[in-house]
Amino acid sequence: MAAGVPGVSVAPLVPAAPPRLLVKVCGMRDAAALAAVAAQGPDFLGFIFAPKSPRFVGTALDPALVRALPSAIWKVGVFVNETTENIIATAHRFGLAAVQLHGQETPAQCEALGEAGLLVLKAFSVGEAVDFSALLPYVPHCDYFLFDTKGAAPGGNGALFDWQLLATYNLPVPYFLAGGLALAHAAELAALRLPGLAGVDLNSGFETAPGVKDAGKVGQMLAALRLNKDDKPSL
Repeated sequence: MAAGVPGVSVAPLVPAAPPRLLVKVCGMRDAAALAAVAAQGPDFLGFIFAPKSPRFVGTALDPALVRALPSAIWKVGVFVNETTENIIATAHRFGLAAVQLHGQETPAQCEALGEAGLLVLKAFSVGEAVDFSALLPYVPHCDYFLFDTKGAAPGGNGALFDWQLLATYNLPVPYFLAGGLALAHAAELAALRLPGLAGVDLNSGFETAPGVKDAGKVGQMLAALRLNKDDKPSL
């Protein structure tokens, strides 16, 4: 789990940048696309279990297909204001190793999920500013944060926010950058230097339809972000 909040007199424990950006492909729900994208070797694959999402897994994917994915890929369940019990039950059913919380989940719920053995990502929406102090209660209980563009839906709005709003980030939890990322942003993302940035979250910008990812585009993005496609850092 992430380190605790540093004291007032202690320098912020901003995590060191990883050797390369981690890549999470989110919103998988088509079996053929899932197999094709998994073959590209992303670090994380995300599955949305929020019924209102157009990428809701529902009955579209056999849990056995998710459980059978390569062990090197972290399987992430995305939830919005779901109970801890249902999250854990879904994680067991699909063989998920991580959860991404995209609603108004509390630090206590993050803590409970971490104690259940799950990697915890907590998403926060970004508009015209970021209040980092509001994240402090989550710091001891989250492995990653995820910053997504504020919009009508909890996530997957397909729009960018101003990444430089994160230039003053000073918390010890590394984070993923999300919101409208596309292949056209590859060079800019590869060159991006922001404190705490650990990875990127790819979703609507890589789809041919909601929940159906273009494996070719994903592969191009991975190649652009990795000096060596097989050089995968430990998490």
